[in-house]
Amino acid sequence: MTGAPNAGAPNAGAVHTDKPIVTPLPQPATLQPPSADTVNPDRFGAKPPDAAYGAFQRGLYKTAYNLALVRAKNGDPAAQTLVAEILSRGLGVPINAAEAAKWYGLAAEQGVPEAQFQYGLMLLDGRYVKKDDKEAYALMQAAAEAGNRLAQFNFAQLLIQQDPGDAGIAKAAAYYERAAGTGLADAEYAMAQIYANGAGGKPRDDAKARTLLAQAARQNYDTAQLDLAAWMIEGRGGGRDLKSGFAWMRRAAEGGNVAAQNRLAKLYMGGIGTDPDLILAGAWYIVARRAGLIDPQMDDFLQGLDDDQTKQALQKANRLP
Repeated sequence: MTGAPNAGAPNAGAVHTDKPIVTPLPQPATLQPPSADTVNPDRFGAKPPDAAYGAFQRGLYKTAYNLALVRAKNGDPAAQTLVAEILSRGLGVPINAAEAAKWYGLAAEQGVPEAQFQYGLMLLDGRYVKKDDKEAYALMQAAAEAGNRLAQFNFAQLLIQQDPGDAGIAKAAAYYERAAGTGLADAEYAMAQIYANGAGGKPRDDAKARTLLAQAARQNYDTAQLDLAAWMIEGRGGGRDLKSGFAWMRRAAEGGNVAAQNRLAKLYMGGIGTDPDLILAGAWYIVARRAGLIDPQMDDFLQGLDDDQTKQALQKANRLP
């Protein structure tokens, strides 16, 4: 998920079989830090340290750290959060996660949602701080209620972990929905699953689910791209569109989604949404198989190619992403 969020290739030593689309519980939100030039100063509190933040945004990280540290030591929660951010990412200074945890903790005590979220993650993980699930839950909820979208997604995950049944999904859906409303691809995909299954008290609504899949897919969430492609090809949740379905499957495959690579091979083999191409079908299956996915149907197909076709498929596979 975006998010996807990119799921990436599975372990090359593992054996996987391709299966029909399933709808597991949503996966944790993508926690890749934003680039410095896109960081909203509101993340650091209601009154961000202007001079320090300005230096941070210009890439003057050491200057930002020095400016913020003085104010952080004087108890400024926004400066404490900025110092923690710089230390946790090693921007202009050596990475020091333990020191970052200290500053996140201090800022979290003063109610900065970003600090509450980050410190909550550390408490859940138990690295650099003592593991404390109860406090992590409280901080994640506080950050979620304050509008932090990653906290909203992850708090929803905690709710489902506590109660994997429909009641837990119903509670979680409220937070997934809020995060999805901000455009978080992970949450959009989560809500797509909920609507696709009619879970958590939500009526089944394939049209809504397909819209949400499309929103997540456009953000390069590869699992959403794969599911959207399959839905378009099947005509689920809207009109059947073989060409667009093929295009989304290829995009997911090119992004490294192994299941999509195998499905794309089948589309080439069957000429679905594209002209039949046995060489590309073989090439994409070879790529997926190298990543550990085994599909007996495609194994039979590959073995049925003649020597020249097999050679061409191998050559193309070596040039594919």
